[in-house]
Amino acid sequence: MSEQDHYFTARPASPDERRLLRVLLAGREVEVETAGGIFSPDHVDLGTRVLLDHVPDPPGEGDLLDLGCGWGPIALTLALRSPSARVWAVDVNERSLDLTRRNAERLGLSNVRAVRPDEVPDEVRLAALWSNPPIRVGKPALHAMLTQWLGRLAPGAEAHLVVGKNLGADSLQRWIAAELGRSVERTASVKGFRVLAVRDR
Repeated sequence: MSEQDHYFTARPASPDERRLLRVLLAGREVEVETAGGIFSPDHVDLGTRVLLDHVPDPPGEGDLLDLGCGWGPIALTLALRSPSARVWAVDVNERSLDLTRRNAERLGLSNVRAVRPDEVPDEVRLAALWSNPPIRVGKPALHAMLTQWLGRLAPGAEAHLVVGKNLGADSLQRWIAAELGRSVERTASVKGFRVLAVRDR
């Protein structure tokens, strides 16, 4: 499997391919399902862990977005912390979406909607966006993705992105400020990862 294939796996994992994993989310040890063919199937990757450990609690209500959900660690955390909010778990990988749906059901989280990007209604405005974005899709695709979704933040809402320093976190911070006209603040720098808080100027 090439480096980028896990972003575009079309087929949900079969029962034989799925496996159980115990992880810590929102201060709780939970059991989730994962499978090969997705990003970080064997653990909560370090970048996502840094994000989850270094952002303020999400809004208690409204529409929250996990951009590039994988098997769901960010979306599940948002839903656990904000049970009255609606959480959109967005990915282009059908296997990831299927696993996120299964994991939300396993944890009793009826407020998670795991969908492809074009399935989020146009009128939805986001109260928060959390993401460990798929940097390796390349700059043009990444910039298009961030332009689209950061543009859907509600007035006063914040996005929090985690990006590896060696994967261009500092240049991405400059690009968001210059090209999207957003305020971008580095709120944490841990183990080679930057957490960027993005908001209106």
